[in-house]
Amino acid sequence: MILDLSEDALEYGRQALHAFESAGGDRLVEQAEAAPGTRAPLVAPVLDGLGAWELDPRSDSDGIEAAAALCRSAGYWALPYPVAERLAAPRDIDADGLVVTGGARPSAAIAGIDLRWVAVDLDGRRSRVSHLGAPGPGFVAELNTEPLDGGGARDVALGLVLPCWTLLGMLDRAIELTVAHVTLRKQFGQALSSFQGVQFQLTDAEVERSGADILAKHALWAVATDQPHALDDALALRLAAIEAAEVVFRVSHQLHGAVGFCDETRLSWLSRYSQPLRRLPFGLSATRDHLMLSAGRRGLTGLYA
Repeated sequence: MILDLSEDALEYGRQALHAFESAGGDRLVEQAEAAPGTRAPLVAPVLDGLGAWELDPRSDSDGIEAAAALCRSAGYWALPYPVAERLAAPRDIDADGLVVTGGARPSAAIAGIDLRWVAVDLDGRRSRVSHLGAPGPGFVAELNTEPLDGGGARDVALGLVLPCWTLLGMLDRAIELTVAHVTLRKQFGQALSSFQGVQFQLTDAEVERSGADILAKHALWAVATDQPHALDDALALRLAAIEAAEVVFRVSHQLHGAVGFCDETRLSWLSRYSQPLRRLPFGLSATRDHLMLSAGRRGLTGLYA
């Protein structure tokens, strides 16, 4: 089992990171929030230029690694476009994107993206999204769906894993911004980063982020190799990613202080646009419940199972 992404995938992620920066970087999400209807025109040409939709994350191991790297780069800039959801599109039916749903009122952060969407629940039941409700915060809209079939069992794990890579990119940026802030900010004549309490908090955040990083690579391997426990690993990753996000953003906001909640600070945008990824298709408690039902008494499969 090799958990590191290939050098080609890592290079693709770096190129995507530079492409998003050249297209506007942090300004992209600001422009999209001001005019939600411009989401696609702002971002789609960049993704087309990267050949994003030519990636095949379902049958090509190189393709799924490149897709994960692309999602991580998109998360780093809080890219206002459902990259992971589009990359997870099923291949056996006509669809441009896939969202995993849960609960009585399925929702997804795809408002303003007029494409052929398919929704799938944890039991593999697929539905065609016929209409999107009014957009809310984070470009979230309720979905009106029409039942399609029950053939989405293999869609669920990929549909859960790729958005976690987007969230992981947000955690990368949050840690980076916080380290820069405490290095520059001074108190009592010395940088905040020199205080032991600050170092302990940053260490806690980094431990959570790096743990989610390893689990993301393991879950990606499980999906790429079609492991029988891929759904369990995907749910475990989602649980770890949400828990990591809570710690990382809590520490980042504490160390930034009140300015961390102002839109002049990039952390504010990252924190706000991480919410749909952390809450949809289900939040922390529901993810834990789903994992317990899925793994049951068997537990997770690992090196020492």
